[in-house]
Amino acid sequence: MIGIVNYGAGNIFSLTAALARLDIAYGMINEPQDFDRYQRIIIPGVGHAGTAMAKLVSSGLAESIYRLTKPVLGICVGMQLLSARSEEGSADMLGIVPVDTLHFRGRISEKVPHMGWNSVNFSPDCPLFKGISLAAYFYFVHSYFLEHHERYTVASTNYGVHFAAAINKANFWAVQFHPEKSGEVGEQLLRNFNNF
Repeated sequence: MIGIVNYGAGNIFSLTAALARLDIAYGMINEPQDFDRYQRIIIPGVGHAGTAMAKLVSSGLAESIYRLTKPVLGICVGMQLLSARSEEGSADMLGIVPVDTLHFRGRISEKVPHMGWNSVNFSPDCPLFKGISLAAYFYFVHSYFLEHHERYTVASTNYGVHFAAAINKANFWAVQFHPEKSGEVGEQLLRNFNNF
């Protein structure tokens, strides 16, 4: 069963709707002891990374996330929370993956936010993208991005700058796009995670 970290993130409804369509059982993690009830964890996210991090710390959930050894999937702001530091609010994040979250503004000439469908470059051997066409497009909506890092980036996207579309470190996985809004390819990614 998947546990969804519930800290007020804006995409919980669309995420739970997608999991229900896929007949994947889920529940909410509201306090630290709830982590023990689930085999896999999703950290969702729409909104301000600095505010989200503050909520994780004040609720005691941040400390529990550090200690997790079961599979974790961060989505959008949930991905940015795994980084070291975010320019959004000039805030320290969880620091699980030693890269920074940066703002597009001043770095690209394209419109900010990056919103809509974009291609993603990934290895067909990556278990998170198993069964997904290399020509697939995913749905993005974000103004901040994680730096591309050779060691931790498992998928990348270009939008005026080359950035990490998905990352992995040990049991922690994360995607910048929204699989729950990416149609069949996004549903396949959620199925893949549910099989970890």
